[in-house]
Amino acid sequence: MEQVAEAAGLARITVHRRFANRQALLEALAVSAKRQLVDAIEEARPQAAPALVAPHRVTANVLRVKNTWRFTLRHATAHTPAAAALREEIDTHTVDLMNRAQREGLIAPDADLAWTRQVYYALLGEAVDRPGAEQDPAAQDPDAMATLVIDALLHGAGPRG
Repeated sequence: MEQVAEAAGLARITVHRRFANRQALLEALAVSAKRQLVDAIEEARPQAAPALVAPHRVTANVLRVKNTWRFTLRHATAHTPAAAALREEIDTHTVDLMNRAQREGLIAPDADLAWTRQVYYALLGEAVDRPGAEQDPAAQDPDAMATLVIDALLHGAGPRG
């Protein structure tokens, strides 16, 4: 709490007045981060963009948020009703994106979309946590990382042909 107050340029007592404890602060941060993830997904306009463009835009926007909120999104926080509702909204958007990709032929018709969604989330996490990313600004570029994520999701690591 002291570090948060210092970073925000506030007196420690001010932070304690707003948040009863560290957990309350983390919960508020989690809600804020998840709200920004929902906004990033919606800002990408996934239903209006062409089928292959939509996943890339969503992914790049989500990676921008994830890079900003690394600490908060990495740490498990209690699922407050607000955080749980936002998580459900994120999942709904992702399922819609996966369903559209499957309808448009980007994902195999027999693919397990629940598994595909989990793989997508894992790829997002790995993109943010790439070894050496902190030292290499090019490795932090959300558009470049989105290309890697979408290419791995849709094509894997096998040869093209």
